[in-house]
Amino acid sequence: MSKQELLAVSEMIGLHTKIVESTNEEIITKNGIIIDETKSMFTLKTEAGDKKFPKENSKWEFDFKNEKIILDGNQIAKKPQDRWRIKI
Repeated sequence: MSKQELLAVSEMIGLHTKIVESTNEEIITKNGIIIDETKSMFTLKTEAGDKKFPKENSKWEFDFKNEKIILDGNQIAKKPQDRWRIKI
């Protein structure tokens, strides 16, 4: 299993993430620590407070096992417990 696949099925709360691409240009470069996750949203602790961002239509960069890994938000827009079925 690649690190990308391992990340996709792992618990993401507590990881640092950054939006590196998005159809909404206003949220590109937003970053923080994931403090909550639903099927379609991440809640990040940012310098400006807690903010919610949709997973879909964005690419997310994660600090995972001492590497920067990018995942497509459309692929991880699932309930955390259902992500084990993801094919990357």
